Order: sequence, then C-alpha cells, then structure tokens
Amino acid sequence: MGTKLLTSEYCREIETYLCQKNDGHLIRVVGPSFELVSGWAAQGIPLKVAFSGIDRCFERYYRKGPRRRPIKIDFCEADILDAFDAWRRAIGLPAADNGASGGEEPSDRDRASRTPSLPAHLERVVMRLTAARANGRIGAAFDQLIDVAARELDFARGAASGLRGEARHALIARLSALDIELLQAARAALDEESRAAIGHEAEEELAAFRDRLAGDAFARAREAVVDRLVRERFGLPTVVFP
Repeated sequence: MGTKLLTSEYCREIETYLCQKNDGHLIRVVGPSFELVSGWAAQGIPLKVAFSGIDRCFERYYRKGPRRRPIKIDFCEADILDAFDAWRRAIGLPAADNGASGGEEPSDRDRASRTPSLPAHLERVVMRLTAARANGRIGAAFDQLIDVAARELDFARGAASGLRGEARHALIARLSALDIELLQAARAALDEESRAAIGHEAEEELAAFRDRLAGDAFARAREAVVDRLVRERFGLPTVVFP
C-alpha cells in the first residue's frame, strides 16, 4: 500500500512544481504559504491533484496576456481546492470525510454553473481525441475505436444544441457507453508492468484516505483513480457528460 508523504516533502514537491511553472523563478513556500500548503497535505490532497489546480491557475493567468510577475502558491488556492473537490466526488469520497476545515460543499447550482453545455463538451472531447491520435501515445490496438468515436461525436455535436427529452438522454447514455469502451480498450493496451505501476500510483494517491474507506469503497476509489491515470497516460478525454 502507499504511504502518505511527510508535510515537509509535500511542501517541497509543491515548491519545485511552482518553480517549474514560473520558468525557474524560485518562489519559496515559507511562512503563511507553508501553513497553507501544510493544510493541503493534512487534508490529503494528492500532489497530482494539487498540480492540476496549479496548472488551472497558470492557464487562466496566461489567457490574460503577457505575464508580469511570478505567481505565488497562495493565488492557486481556489483552483487547487476546486480540483480536489472534483477528484473527491469522482472517487466517491463523502464530503464529511475530506478532512477539510469547515468548507461547505458546493451547491448543485454552483456545479451547474461550471458545467459546459453539451455542444461545448462534445467539441472539447473531439479535439482531445484528435490530439490523442496525433501525440502518438495511443497504439494501433484501438485506433479504429478512436476513429469511430470521433466520427460519432462529431456528428452528434452538430445536433446536440437542438436535442431535447429522450433524444438528449439517449445521447448522454451513449457518451457514457463510449467512455467505458475507450477506457476498456486503453486498459487492454497496457502491459503487465504498466498496469502494476498505475495500480501502485493509485494506491499512493489514496494513501491519506485508506483508513477512511472500507474495503469495497476503497476498491471503487482505486478503480476510479486508475481510470484517471489511464486517461492521462493515453491523453484520453472524459467522454461521459457531467
């Protein structure tokens, strides 16, 4: 099983990643920043989840135009907590078990406001599938499935804005089925060594929550994390609609 990083190691990893994102500028995680990041470690926020939140923060900053100064870790807090909330819900971890200090669970209205429209979702999925083909990370083993999925989704994108009722539900159900098909094909393309490595990484990511998840719950959470790691390995999008 995985082991939880020491707080000092966790903070050092965050500092190193922040330095890389700031093009080598050293922004130390000390004082109030150290206390902030230590709180993330205490909550059990996995490093990869924290890194994804930092990425979101930098992406938004880049969209505003030329950078003026390096970003401190404090400015990434909201994005990291949002990424952690999404990760926690994806693995089925109840809000009461997240170890947070009094934060409220986002409302359905808040989540809905962050959910893209169905046409926008389909457009992003098609773009990600096309990129997955281009980056060479997927093998010929499921090239045909990628082609079929991309064509099907591209066709659905043109009709999605006008779909209502049963037709819309049918499309969303098809997206869920396609998502499963792609993940199954991706898993089948892994060799034994890669499967073992991904399984170990998933357990490391869940180490902070091992005692809070009973046998079946931990197994389901592990599978959810493995799915995410497989997506990352092959550059696959999440096809299922939120």
